[in-house]
Amino acid sequence: MDDNNHNDKSTISEISSPYDKRRSPGIKTQKPLKSPSQAKNKNTTTITTTTTMNVVEESESVPQSESESLSKRQRVEQGKEKLQIFKQGEDDDKAAFAVVTEALRTFYKYYLHFVQEEEKRCAKPEAVKNNKKTSKPKKGETLDVDSKKGARRPDLKALVKMRETNAILCPNKIGSIPGIEVGKQFFSRAEMVAVGFNSHWLNGIDCISHAGSELSRAYNLPIAVVIVMSGQYEDDLDNCDDIVYTGQGGNKLCGNRRQFRDQVLEKGNLGLKNSMDQCVPVRVVRGHECKSSYVGKVYTYDGLYKVVSYWSEKGVSGFNVFKFRLKRLEGQPLLTTDQVQFAGGQVPKSVSDLRGLVCEDISYGQEKVPIPATNLVDDPPVAPTGFTYCNSIQVSEHVELPLKALGCNCSGNCAYSKTCSCAKLNGSNLPYVLRDGGRLIEPKAVVYECGPNCGCGPGCVNRISQRGLKYRLEVYRTPKKGWAVRSWDYIPSGAPVCEYIGKLMKTDDVDAIPENNYIFDIDCLQTMKGLDGRERRLGGMSIPFVENDDDKDSAPEFCLDAGPTGNVARFINHSCQPNLFVQCVLSNHHDLKQARVVLFAADNIPPMKELSYDYAYALDSVVDPDGKIKQLLCYCGAAVCRKRLF
Repeated sequence: MDDNNHNDKSTISEISSPYDKRRSPGIKTQKPLKSPSQAKNKNTTTITTTTTMNVVEESESVPQSESESLSKRQRVEQGKEKLQIFKQGEDDDKAAFAVVTEALRTFYKYYLHFVQEEEKRCAKPEAVKNNKKTSKPKKGETLDVDSKKGARRPDLKALVKMRETNAILCPNKIGSIPGIEVGKQFFSRAEMVAVGFNSHWLNGIDCISHAGSELSRAYNLPIAVVIVMSGQYEDDLDNCDDIVYTGQGGNKLCGNRRQFRDQVLEKGNLGLKNSMDQCVPVRVVRGHECKSSYVGKVYTYDGLYKVVSYWSEKGVSGFNVFKFRLKRLEGQPLLTTDQVQFAGGQVPKSVSDLRGLVCEDISYGQEKVPIPATNLVDDPPVAPTGFTYCNSIQVSEHVELPLKALGCNCSGNCAYSKTCSCAKLNGSNLPYVLRDGGRLIEPKAVVYECGPNCGCGPGCVNRISQRGLKYRLEVYRTPKKGWAVRSWDYIPSGAPVCEYIGKLMKTDDVDAIPENNYIFDIDCLQTMKGLDGRERRLGGMSIPFVENDDDKDSAPEFCLDAGPTGNVARFINHSCQPNLFVQCVLSNHHDLKQARVVLFAADNIPPMKELSYDYAYALDSVVDPDGKIKQLLCYCGAAVCRKRLF
């Protein structure tokens, strides 16, 4: 393509692709207000966190007396048979992926709730700080300031909450766990507990040891099922497929991690020995330094290993330590650099490092960070064209904007206010936490942000979605899905990614526009009512009065048209297992029919992962001008893919 065409934003028609036809004109079934963790329509299966995953059971029912009489050789043969069963059952139930995803999202919902509690506990308003600096308390008098540091663990509190609500998934299973593939990354050990991968957040060796377990009829307990390699022991040796793992005990977990006493063949050490004797596979997790994780590490599941030998020797510090050699089982996905090293080698350092670069910045300087476009698919490679980039909503001449909201009377940051009127609209608490630059605690029917008439400043946490792009995004060409979007940066769950920008129009006006595939209905009101299969999201927020709302089944009155003019959000594809969710936000006014549409991270999203949200079309809901049902195949590649977009 001629270099001059790289800057042509409107004269060249956008490259057509079957997947580009994703928002058919005139269809009013787009339901953008579902969280991917909750998104359900009439044609999808409801999955709850209480569903038990189809993990192959640890053993057949063996009478106690028969189990006790088994010779060591018989137990070994029995273990080999079970091992084969475990390997065959890895991909038993695709629904398990949705169950695991739901459990992780539940964990982070509780986690962010407790983060908010910690932020309130540790908050020191500027006025109180100044008072502390300028005046000393009189004898017997104390200042009303919580001087404690944020040392309490909101992640552990979240686990306690999940146990109380029976939301933790199937702990203490042998072998692979459906829904957790090799390469799965956890951003804390608490995450592993939440999905039943580990039973305790601290132990480096996770064992099944309770005498009352059904496993006691088939195995000599304890047996080890998981080990975590995270550099806690000075004697560890890691060659990827061949590991020499140091047993547990006798070292200083904090500080220099050196041994200070001999290890004993008990607990986890005995569990690994028993796993070797009985051919029990062990899940291996590797921990690596990661600034993005709140614990400073990311943990990658690297598959099943077998314990092949063990011995005791003098360690580096002169004390006896147990060593266990583990070898990776064959027939599993190969370990790759991005799995082991958190995709560090894939993230470009600058735009100049990109292969297939066709445009250095599709926003042409309108965004705070450039958005490059790459194309390694087409020959010759061409840039995305056929639209004009804009970073703010354009308003149709037929649309009348509502009056601006009155706003709150706070000063500075509303997070420190006990009387914020915007917080009260959200159900007494602000919807965001300060951590990581601002994160939404959980999806809501609508979020009330501070607006132009509020007394707080631009740094207020309740304006987080108004700050523009924060993450380095890239638009890239795919073989089947047209253009797509990914981030060079790690995005934590609940973080705002971008707003869906286009022209604000009346939905009745878009019917006359042929083949416009970028219409986004603003259906906040319909979602609140749970119409057309939408999942209701209410919570404790204030529901504003809506004029002329007698028709309970009315279609959305307004929509956003990102066809001729829009931002990077127009390139984000659909997925049946998305990592973003759509959130309606009110800031300038409180009219639900003209709410802003903002995309938030539903999960912790690693770098270079494609960004996606659920378009939520009902199957067979799109018709052509002749009234015939149109169908479009889905190429999202998700384990729970519905195979059709509509």
